[in-house]
Amino acid sequence: MKVLYQYFFRGLLTFLPLGLTVYVLYLFIVWTEGTAMRLIRPFIGDFYLPGLGILLGVGLILLLGFVVSQPISARLFSWLELPFTNLPVVKSIYSSLKNFADYFAPHEKDSQQVVLLQMPGQDLNMVGLVTRQSMRGLPSPMGQLDKVAVYLPMGYMIGGYTVFVPRDWVTPIDLSVEEAMRSTLIAWMASNRSDEKKAGRADAAGNGTSRS
Repeated sequence: MKVLYQYFFRGLLTFLPLGLTVYVLYLFIVWTEGTAMRLIRPFIGDFYLPGLGILLGVGLILLLGFVVSQPISARLFSWLELPFTNLPVVKSIYSSLKNFADYFAPHEKDSQQVVLLQMPGQDLNMVGLVTRQSMRGLPSPMGQLDKVAVYLPMGYMIGGYTVFVPRDWVTPIDLSVEEAMRSTLIAWMASNRSDEKKAGRADAAGNGTSRS
């Protein structure tokens, strides 16, 4: 019974990521295809090629990116944002999501830095993301602090903390923001297991070499 129990959960853990990924992609494709059919049918009638919805969605996103990249569109976009940036509850949600998305947008790499945070004299280490390299522009007395802002995400993305610490408390890690967030999402369990397997294979190979 114990062996069956282990097999079941191993199969479940193998199936869930694949199944959920395929399901999300399926929902996205169905939505884009359905939207494209409703938009294009009045112009082309019954003629329709599968996959046209995805191409239309990618084209619209590229067009939107091109438009908002133009200098003249900044003022227009600020007008469109007025309802989202002035309503009390909507303002907080929209601003938080926009700032979070802007952090992952392509820009200077020094502001997208994964670091290891350690307080002097403490053995505790935490992985975080530097969100501000300078306190300039923040209200006094925060604006005068010579510190960096580090976001500490919690496992399974249930929240996180932002701490302002001295620069010598953080050590850069050779890890991308996407990899750090993905590992934090699952509490670093997958990385730990893969590293243990690699270490075990390396030890086995070393022992085999030493015996020979």
